Amino acid sequence: MRLSDDKISHLSHIIYSGLKEKRLIESTGSEALIRKTIRQTIEKTLKLEDDIDAKVRLKLQSYSRKIPEGTTEWNVLYDKFLLEELDKKGMGIF
Repeated sequence: MRLSDDKISHLSHIIYSGLKEKRLIESTGSEALIRKTIRQTIEKTLKLEDDIDAKVRLKLQSYSRKIPEGTTEWNVLYDKFLLEELDKKGMGIF
């Protein structure tokens, strides 16, 4: 996870405020519970992102010919494998 607890908490407040301001949610429950749910969703998403990144890096490391990270070839393969993993999770961009 690349965000601190404070940053995630701050984001959950911003998201909650934005949803409420735009009247995209009606607060029938406690504000704290809604923010907690938003926070948990952010944390789960970040965890999933980290898991996918680890899988993609492992796949790149499994090549018999080592591909240096940061090279054009590595970046192209990383993006390709990332999209494949996202598709597997039903999170594909297109």
